[in-house]
Amino acid sequence: MNTQIIHKFKQFFSVCFCCLIFCHPIELMAQSGCKSCASVKQISFPELTIMETTAIDEEKGYCKVLGTIGKEINFELLLPDEWNSRFVMGGGGGFVGTIQNVARSKVKEGYATVGTDTGHKGPGLKADWAYHNMERQLNFGHLAVHRTALVAKAIISDYYCEAPEYSYFIGCSRGGGQALIEAQRYPEDFDGIVAEAPIIDWPATGAEMVQNTKILYPQPENIEQAVLSQHHLQLLQDAVLEQCDEIDGLADQIINDPRDCNFDFTKLPSCNGIAKDKSCFTTAQVAAIKTIYRGPTNQNGQIYPGFPLGCENAEGGWFPWIVGPSDWSMNLNFPSLQFAFGTEMFKYLIYHDPDWNYATYDFSTFHKDTRFAASFLNATNTDYSAFKARGGKMIIWHGWGDPALSALTAIEHYEEAKKKDQQLMDYIRLFLLPGVTHCGGGPGPDRADWLEVVREWVEKGTAPKRVVVSKVKNEKVEMSRPVFPYPAKAAYSGNGDPNRESSFVKKK
Repeated sequence: MNTQIIHKFKQFFSVCFCCLIFCHPIELMAQSGCKSCASVKQISFPELTIMETTAIDEEKGYCKVLGTIGKEINFELLLPDEWNSRFVMGGGGGFVGTIQNVARSKVKEGYATVGTDTGHKGPGLKADWAYHNMERQLNFGHLAVHRTALVAKAIISDYYCEAPEYSYFIGCSRGGGQALIEAQRYPEDFDGIVAEAPIIDWPATGAEMVQNTKILYPQPENIEQAVLSQHHLQLLQDAVLEQCDEIDGLADQIINDPRDCNFDFTKLPSCNGIAKDKSCFTTAQVAAIKTIYRGPTNQNGQIYPGFPLGCENAEGGWFPWIVGPSDWSMNLNFPSLQFAFGTEMFKYLIYHDPDWNYATYDFSTFHKDTRFAASFLNATNTDYSAFKARGGKMIIWHGWGDPALSALTAIEHYEEAKKKDQQLMDYIRLFLLPGVTHCGGGPGPDRADWLEVVREWVEKGTAPKRVVVSKVKNEKVEMSRPVFPYPAKAAYSGNGDPNRESSFVKKK
């Protein structure tokens, strides 16, 4: 049966169920807001506590609902006065710890929208909340997003006397991983999903971060200065651009596909020994750079693929992710963001040992030691058959210059999923954004309305064949270029303004 017909049947029966369970007969005629904001506090669902409801009186008004699911999964649900019959959940970042929702502004466009703290409170760089607490770990791993989605949809159905016609999820980084997990574990939750720069394999990502920490901060008692300085990052980026920038036919400080460049490390300016000089690299510094590009390995082979060339000293590049210190991370005694996420992950989500020492770790027992944490943290399942069967659509995008989560992981995941289903592009598409760092930033164009793209795919059957991404500064578009579903990519036509998307063609 046609998936859109199936969808209509599901919506019909969910609306009927909603009205039978929640609504008074007089309310059956209402299309939105059939109950008052204050009345939401009277909703009684198992393990749900509504803490607060507030009617926000603005031009685009809405009802704000704060609640708790179970013991400590906190959420914020926004119910617009002018509802478009759609629901979108926004993901969180890092270790979360506060109510986060990257789609929160969508309430102004008529979406009912929700976000959660995933069941714990704390700074987004800290994971001590997980110490010997399996409930919090499972909530963070996958349960909190799923439970919040179910509760949010139930409240929406009660408040409007009508179930959402379509449900969406969008998130980046940790939120991108949440997006993948939803498609893998709970395919019925959302019709359309956008997974941006997703963290796919938590322990492997942690291994990459710990490896970089070991080589950049070899002495745990001395973390104020890394082996590489930010000045060296600029030297490195200049050398990479000199060798790689024009391979794609444009000198624009954007590497279209880093895999096309065979970087020659011997051309880096050498200090010819161990003397420290800002204009050259020592042997130890070159070794550190190669390690970051290569990724961690052990006796069983590659653990994580390492990082592609490019954006080493760009906005949101290796500084402050790989090399620090940054004010933000140092406030919590972390010299870099990778130092924070890698060590906290291994201390509290893998080994449950606050005294775990990264400097003495050798990765030899990595796969055995991380198996349990991977079972509830990871989004590595490449079987999307259930998501396909329910008619779901998903977009994955990743910046080539991402210094937090390697774009190569998204490619590996997508290619493995395609081995299982040669028709994968019918319902999941991957886009790679040249010159873009983590969740945005960098020299490349990084902005597109991905939620609208997936909505067109879900509701109209318009699969994204070409998406225009823009670089915006001071609310002015400085550059726009197309991106195409992987493995295709954009190539400069050789004519026209390289800052205009019309000057690019599709290259397979």
